[in-house]
Amino acid sequence: MAKETKNIILETKNLSIGYKSKKTENTIASNINIALKQGELIALVGANGIGKSTLLRTLTNVQPKLNGAITINAKPLQDYAQVELAKVLSLVLTETVSSKNLSVFELIALGRQPYTNWVGNLSKNDIDIVNKAIAQTNIEELKQKKCFELSDGQLQKVMIARALAQDTSLIILDEPTTHLDMYHKAYILKLLQKLAKETGKTILFSSHEIDLAIQLCDNLIVLSHNSCMQNTPEQLINQGAFNTLFPNDLIVFDQTTKSFRVKK
Repeated sequence: MAKETKNIILETKNLSIGYKSKKTENTIASNINIALKQGELIALVGANGIGKSTLLRTLTNVQPKLNGAITINAKPLQDYAQVELAKVLSLVLTETVSSKNLSVFELIALGRQPYTNWVGNLSKNDIDIVNKAIAQTNIEELKQKKCFELSDGQLQKVMIARALAQDTSLIILDEPTTHLDMYHKAYILKLLQKLAKETGKTILFSSHEIDLAIQLCDNLIVLSHNSCMQNTPEQLINQGAFNTLFPNDLIVFDQTTKSFRVKK
């Protein structure tokens, strides 16, 4: 039992998420109990507006929780100093890069900021880690390009490389396949699957690509209006977790093909 607990990178207990003002509290989801284990690829899925981004922002301390507990490596999230948190958790957002005049190498090297001195000088070890991240994401040919020269798919790989260079046990990505075509959606998720297996890092991402997530992920977190379920894709299918994810007037989940289809 102790071995399994040690293997858990992030855990929540009776977590409630939402927004609080001086007068009101708007709860988006509650009773969220999830456990992310080392070396797993986990997708967070659900309908639009269900609270996926709010959950990710809460897990990464971008916004406060309403109730419950969040721990990373068995330590309460609120007990982490900002720099300390940056050494255990890296975040990849869907927002565009603010300075696209940076080279690919320079952008990835920003992932070393939690470890560099105050002027940001890179040591030989930092450079080696950046080059390793570039190799792991297969973007050696992009190394000297400026970020404004990249396609959306190439830029997403660069952002993943930056997260790898940050050298954290947990990587969280908010909709990493947004704006990508079908091939590059599959490519990015397949890359994340490979990285989780090869590096032992825990990778959590939110996505609308549920069919791909079912095929590629070790675990899925299914967020709906009434519940938050986590399990293997096979178990979630058996539990009927996808049957009521969307209104069934147009889209239905086919248990045989393990995918969604348009209702005839």
